Amino acid sequence: MVAIGVVLHAIGGVAAGSFYIPYKKVRNWAWESYWLVGGLFSWIVMPWLVAFLTVPKLTWVLGNAPASSIFWSYLFGLLWGVGGLTFGLSMRYLGMSLGYAIALGFCAAFGTIVPPIYFGTFGDLITHTSGLTTLVGVLVCLAGIAVCGWAGISKEKELSEQAKKEAIKEFNFTRGLWVAIFAGVMSACMAFGIAAGKPIAELALDYGVPSLWQNSPVFIFVLAGGFTTNFVWCLFLNIKNRTAGDYANSNTPLISNYAFSALAGTTWYLQFMFYGMGTTKMGKYDFSSWTLHMAFIIIFSNMWGLIFREWRGSSRRTHRLILCGILVLIASTLVVGLGNYLASVGR
Repeated sequence: MVAIGVVLHAIGGVAAGSFYIPYKKVRNWAWESYWLVGGLFSWIVMPWLVAFLTVPKLTWVLGNAPASSIFWSYLFGLLWGVGGLTFGLSMRYLGMSLGYAIALGFCAAFGTIVPPIYFGTFGDLITHTSGLTTLVGVLVCLAGIAVCGWAGISKEKELSEQAKKEAIKEFNFTRGLWVAIFAGVMSACMAFGIAAGKPIAELALDYGVPSLWQNSPVFIFVLAGGFTTNFVWCLFLNIKNRTAGDYANSNTPLISNYAFSALAGTTWYLQFMFYGMGTTKMGKYDFSSWTLHMAFIIIFSNMWGLIFREWRGSSRRTHRLILCGILVLIASTLVVGLGNYLASVGR
């Protein structure tokens, strides 16, 4: 059971760590334009489509969902949307490797530890071997993220401004660092939104929805909140930067721009589809799902960063640091997995 959950989280990590790649193929559109088109698919089209396909009595589930659960799911989605918005900016300024590592480090910490504290179950964790093991896994994850950040600082010191921007056009370490930290803290609200939507998931189960898909209706509300935040901000930027004409500008490759933006958005949604499936297989300690999800994303995004040569020109020492960070993150997923195994056998 737990092994299946880890595999599902890994698939979600591949999707999340890869979603930004199609955006690199968008030509002559402002960031806010392709981010909004992609977001329409991420936060509106795909959640409704998947819920429609996986929840037989979707209208009944949504119509009878507790109002308080809907409200809090949407509100946390709204706050998470701020994190998702600034997360996209961190990719612009830091690249995939460093941007993911710093932002998701804070996201992993807040998203994993706060829910057990909020629900009053943290005390149980520190009195069981399984809980302590899982918490150690969280610490190892944060250590790996710190090593990745160390590698980023090393790169910043070694390369000239011109060399940095050859790999990442808008590279700005200081601005990107603050944006990534803020994005990571706010992005943890996704975990809170899913936790707030548990009554909706339980209602879906009552209506005969397979446990694997119980979170599908929850994502409709959480991601609607995320779309609200991103829509308002991107529309503001379209007006401010006079880029609203991008969507119908015949001087740009419109078909391919829409296609790649839609592909990026769809890929992005898949991370949470598999994340939602994975949480149903993690047992009592499903709170550790968030750490696993974050760690897998960082692993795969850093691999893409190496493939796209974002670390080109930096020293062997810096390359060893980023590789070490990835290996520590892999180790953290194994420790968290061990914690879940111990929980499954009652230890």
